Amino acid sequence: MQAFEYAEPKTLKEALGLLSSRWGETEILAGGTDLLSLMKNYVATPRRVVNLKSIAELRGVAETSEGLRIGALTTVQELLEDRRLARFPALTAAAQGITSPQIRNMGTIGGDLCQRPRCWYFRNGFGLLARDAQGRALVPEGDNRYHAILGNDGPAYFVSASSFGPPLIALGARVRIAGPNGTREMPLSEFFVIPKNEGEREIALHPNEILTDVFLPAAASELRNATYEVRQREFLDWPLATASVALELREGTVRRASIVLGHVAPIPWQAGAAAALLDGKALTEDLADQAGEQAVAAAKPLSKNRYKVQLARVAVKRALLAAAQGGA
Repeated sequence: MQAFEYAEPKTLKEALGLLSSRWGETEILAGGTDLLSLMKNYVATPRRVVNLKSIAELRGVAETSEGLRIGALTTVQELLEDRRLARFPALTAAAQGITSPQIRNMGTIGGDLCQRPRCWYFRNGFGLLARDAQGRALVPEGDNRYHAILGNDGPAYFVSASSFGPPLIALGARVRIAGPNGTREMPLSEFFVIPKNEGEREIALHPNEILTDVFLPAAASELRNATYEVRQREFLDWPLATASVALELREGTVRRASIVLGHVAPIPWQAGAAAALLDGKALTEDLADQAGEQAVAAAKPLSKNRYKVQLARVAVKRALLAAAQGGA
């Protein structure tokens, strides 16, 4: 690991003053479950690491007039233990999928949303867009078993690693970001971006900004919601494909729906056409199956990951049926 300067600010203002305006010069330490491995492999080589753990205002879950506020430093375990989150089974199911006690107790919701891709080309120093020395893309003809089947027209082929991104987007979450010029808010769906070159990142965060809060709107608690994950292993692994859904049901009829796929695209993938298919209809098993088909209709599997199309299709169907029954 490259030598670095370590800072542990006590306030958000102090932390912001320690960040650089250029990516790579400083890094934020939340839980550290991702950053430390990147530093050990020299993928991240910051001159300064800014530890946020002593900033109390970034922790905890609280009811507000607008809904539920979750501090970015709130851990996975704290989310599981908070009874207020029980009305969001889509979110708690994603948290339960993180089975490692160490990651549950150290990993944070903000860290999950900001974590770097798990792509092994990226993790082995070939860059975010996985190019060789001549600039040729390595993924299309390489080992792409776990890469994207949607949103992969180029140049990015990695999949978003966030567990909480899909359920939070399905529930209409917003995020607050603090920077040197104050705070700004945006829908979480706009927080994830597909980079076009190596100088960009996969989130809409500037290098001198900090993700501080996640907000779930009050109306989200009235939605039927669920997450369904397909995994190769249950322990210390990321899913192969997930689907998170949120439904507004009236007298058995879908009035509004949101379907978001995870681990199949460089961003949590919103299946708008599949959600629209449900509008004004009773959610039957056959309709859920049709929505699953529609959700992957635009998939472009690579040479070794066609299996993900079927996994994502089934995940959508099962998440919808689970949500209709009250959540999973």
